[in-house]
Amino acid sequence: MTNQIAMFTAIIATVGAIFGYMGGATQANAGLFKNNAAIKKTEASNQWNYYQAKSSKQNLSELALELAPASKKEFYEGEIKRYKSEKGDIKKDAEKLEAEAKSWDERSDTEMHQHHRWAQATTALQVSIALAAIALLTRKDWLKKAMYVMGAIGVTVGGLAVMHI
Repeated sequence: MTNQIAMFTAIIATVGAIFGYMGGATQANAGLFKNNAAIKKTEASNQWNYYQAKSSKQNLSELALELAPASKKEFYEGEIKRYKSEKGDIKKDAEKLEAEAKSWDERSDTEMHQHHRWAQATTALQVSIALAAIALLTRKDWLKKAMYVMGAIGVTVGGLAVMHI
């Protein structure tokens, strides 16, 4: 019994170390992706502010067109057209940045889900190792079975993490 439990513990500890590493890596990736999403959201917000500034200038040009003498009307009509054109490009850029932010958020959520799977698997393996120690001390067969069950659960959950489920 002692040799079996010792071998099982060594294997499960090794697998648990790998799972722990993967859990840390996915957590770091999730944070990085969330940071990228925040950057893209800020860039999109800046573009929307720029769009609003162009809208304000367009509105002022439209007002000026109504108030200006005939000699200046052509100038303000050109300004209005220019602002409308610029706003279209700015809007496209802002919407593109918002889509990128959403994509980074989704990637972050996926990584966090993976992180939770790795953490669950690691926890189950740690419980299995604790049960192994107790089984060695008490020589209880049911604890040895519980140790194997928890180890199997941990490996199964780790397999789910590998399959991105």
